[in-house]
Amino acid sequence: MKKNVVRFSALISGLSGMVILFGSIWPILDYTIKNQNLNQLLVPLVEETPEEKQKVLDFTKASNWFPGMENEGFSTSKISYNISIPKLRINGATVAIGGEDLSSSLIQYPGTALPGKNGNSAIFGHSILPIFYDPKNYISIFSTLPTLTRGDEITINYDGVTYQYKVEEKFEVLPTDIQVLQQDISDSFLTLVTCVPPGDPRKPKRLVIRARIVPNDLSYNN
Repeated sequence: MKKNVVRFSALISGLSGMVILFGSIWPILDYTIKNQNLNQLLVPLVEETPEEKQKVLDFTKASNWFPGMENEGFSTSKISYNISIPKLRINGATVAIGGEDLSSSLIQYPGTALPGKNGNSAIFGHSILPIFYDPKNYISIFSTLPTLTRGDEITINYDGVTYQYKVEEKFEVLPTDIQVLQQDISDSFLTLVTCVPPGDPRKPKRLVIRARIVPNDLSYNN
């Protein structure tokens, strides 16, 4: 009887370990598989160097996300606004302009356009394994960002004005591809950025969601 109990306990422990391991590995595999079927929404990536593969940074600091960008603009910011993404259940999340700590808010990259202005407002958000997703926790807030698709709505409340944006495209870049932060003054754009694949501690790629403002006097045309 005692041997049966020990065997049963060992079996339960083994199964629990497999469940935990699968829960950690599957999000990475699932993300990779789905990205192969995005109909060219994700651009081809250049192979990482051995040095890039070995490097692990503190990704709760926004300045570590794109090594080639100027980092002196990051600081403790007191200027902020709010963003809501209904599909992701994000409601009124705080975006600090030029802040650094991604564990306490989303961060707008310093020097990018203010919401509603012509140019590109670039917002960084941290992500972890999707099974731990909590839209109110800034450590996990962008964990489900890859599920956004063309036409999904994003709302910005800045300086007493509400701006509506709709997603137009989704793609991946390497940390060296800082051109996603460049300005395009032909319209008002919103760029959401997080690290992928989810669950990979090296966070070798950046997922980019690009949205365009919806004019108040015109209906959005898909």
